[in-house]
Amino acid sequence: MAEETHAAGARSGSGPRVDAHETHEVDLRRVGIDPDFWYPVARSADLRRNKVRPAAFAGRRIALYRGDSGTAYALEDRCAHRQVPLSLGVVDGEALRCCYHAWAYRGNGRISQIPYLPKGADRPPRGVRSYPVRERYGLIFVFPGDLGRADITPLPALPEADSPRHRTMMFSRTVRCHYSFLHENLLDMNHQFLHRGVLGRIHPELLGYDTGPRSVEARYLFVPSGGRKDRGAGLLSAEGMGGASTPDVVTIRTEYPYQTLRTVPESSSTAAFSLWAAYVPQDAEQRVSHVFGLLMIAKPSVPGALHLAWPLIRRFTERVFAQDRMAVEAEQRAWDEQGADWNQEVFPLILDVRKVLRGNGVPLGHAPASAPCRNAGLCADTPP
Repeated sequence: MAEETHAAGARSGSGPRVDAHETHEVDLRRVGIDPDFWYPVARSADLRRNKVRPAAFAGRRIALYRGDSGTAYALEDRCAHRQVPLSLGVVDGEALRCCYHAWAYRGNGRISQIPYLPKGADRPPRGVRSYPVRERYGLIFVFPGDLGRADITPLPALPEADSPRHRTMMFSRTVRCHYSFLHENLLDMNHQFLHRGVLGRIHPELLGYDTGPRSVEARYLFVPSGGRKDRGAGLLSAEGMGGASTPDVVTIRTEYPYQTLRTVPESSSTAAFSLWAAYVPQDAEQRVSHVFGLLMIAKPSVPGALHLAWPLIRRFTERVFAQDRMAVEAEQRAWDEQGADWNQEVFPLILDVRKVLRGNGVPLGHAPASAPCRNAGLCADTPP
């Protein structure tokens, strides 16, 4: 299905748009994220060999562990015996032992040993659910959805993250809001007034946008109009590292369920930097998200310049993120207080991205916190 293209300030074939509160559409903040994608749940560097740590996806507790071989595994975070969290356990070779009675589980979730089981007695036929795991770009991805779709669902393609011509800055932060608020925040660049103390005064001009059943892509021209700018902001857009101080063309895309941003100086054809972000719900109600981001910055021609600028760029991005987090968490608090979405949104771009998120999500409660395992031979989700 072809994407629909919109010029700035116009929308063909449409009348006035109203929000979900007025049309009685399903409240987007009650829509869960589709689990049939690869989601990052931890940084690879945070899971050391022979160690275990907890993670979560939409209310499902996950025990991540790295075996003696260096392979990462992900299991449902509860022992089939007494339901004690396996993330409190101990790694034993390629297995994970529960801290309580030392039941051991292989990486596929099967019970491999019960130390005190009488010789000749059968072990319980079911263990716990395991999740497919892949490591890429310094992140640990799990597939929490239909196991049959894991092999045919690709990881996000991020060639710049693997390129020696770029250096990548990683972000891992918890934000107390529904993932949809984060999509809206990045896509709607009209909120630059919020960042006036960091970016100076910027006039973001919407050049146009495209919509499709699974994506929305917007293009803005960022025109500086005075004010004091954080030094890291200039360095990130290549000012002071061999680049010219010209307006930037910023392209932001929600390609469900991920989001990307690319900044290209108007005088160049090469992106100064690219951002990839995933917003991973933590709780069953999906009111808390963990943001994993990869900021891929093009190395300038001057050797060592990016290394020297790195602390300033990091400080700038943290300042911007802190302001955005304040805003989206305030939006979530308002939703919690009102019990519904009372937004009076007027920007057609945001109304369209809401349609994409609503159309590709799943009803909250569709997948319970301990979702039934689709391989009954391995799991203990169904009580005897």
